[in-house]
Amino acid sequence: MVRAEVAGSVRRWCELVSDVDIVASAPEAAPVLAVLARQVGVREVLGQGESKCSVRMDDGLQVDLRVLPDEDYATALHHFTGSKAHHVRLRGRARDLGLTISEWGVFRGEEKLPVPTEEALYALLGMSYVPPELREDVGEFEAALAGTLPDLLDPSAVQGIVHSHSTWSDGKSTLEAMARAAAAMGLKYLTITDHSAAAAYAGGLDETRVRSQWEEIARVQAAVPEIRLFKGLEVDILEDGALDLSDRLLAELDVVIASVHVRHGQDAAAMTARVLRALDHPCTDVLGHPTGRLLQKRDPSPLDMPVVVERAAKRGVLLEVNGNPDRLDLSAEHVRLALQAGARLVVSADAHSTLALHNVAFAIHTARKGGARTSDVLNTRGADEFLAELRHRRTS
Repeated sequence: MVRAEVAGSVRRWCELVSDVDIVASAPEAAPVLAVLARQVGVREVLGQGESKCSVRMDDGLQVDLRVLPDEDYATALHHFTGSKAHHVRLRGRARDLGLTISEWGVFRGEEKLPVPTEEALYALLGMSYVPPELREDVGEFEAALAGTLPDLLDPSAVQGIVHSHSTWSDGKSTLEAMARAAAAMGLKYLTITDHSAAAAYAGGLDETRVRSQWEEIARVQAAVPEIRLFKGLEVDILEDGALDLSDRLLAELDVVIASVHVRHGQDAAAMTARVLRALDHPCTDVLGHPTGRLLQKRDPSPLDMPVVVERAAKRGVLLEVNGNPDRLDLSAEHVRLALQAGARLVVSADAHSTLALHNVAFAIHTARKGGARTSDVLNTRGADEFLAELRHRRTS
């Protein structure tokens, strides 16, 4: 095998996927296809031909592998990445230039043009390269023609994890385990944001327990000096928009994430007023999982999102792009809305275990899908600058 990559909706980092597409190149397809067919976890082989093998995994997911000559790899990868709407626009552009595009290549009449990479394919069309996350026909085609695509958030630029829970509330890992795992990921800081008292179902912390946790944070900080720990809290936005726990305590925290956890069924006017009041609180640094949705389980709250993102931008409150795979909240659509309003973001893990710290990847790519740049995301800054910006916002 020469090259291989996941394609389809997985590569575009869509919220929900129905199958997994893999594209590979090799001198001979049969040996590569056979590897998939005999993988552990394959329940049945649905079909196998000269260049494609489809299998059903034990969890019911279908996986399709296509193996082509390497000269066709880039066009096949592009074709099977999609989306259909993006391809329709590209084919129209190709026709205007006297070209045709398919999974088998780019042709000028009978002549097959060399296309070693996806970048080369877009260059043949006189366009900037479009990252996979953006290929949804939501304005990227016009921007690529004009050369105005954003320089998307660099995953390696994220320096800290925002939004983590430990065994102090409903997390599954100790505070020290979370700190050591974040340090092992090469991160520079971790915000400790267990639930506040109103989230009794999650073992939320009252003021006494918050202060006790600060003592453990100090102990763990001494034991794990390679990562900076920030004292934080995920504070419930109460039904009337007030924040759980006293203003005095909230002012002592490094990071306050304000989130709605109950009464998601309020009507649009009441829910919007509730969130706006929370955004007006001087200690609200981040609005957590703003719409409250749970994919395939709970619809988003009926918020007036244009009003909410405008208020967040005005108050300097950061909007969370939550990487919990059940949430992905903000969505890419709402990321675009937020950026248009001038709001800034954090990409978060909403981690309830050491493994879930890696949820930040889902947040990063959701933010990229919405067009976020590195400069739009505060936790791409170093620890000192991150904290300084939060404190400056509160005082100003």
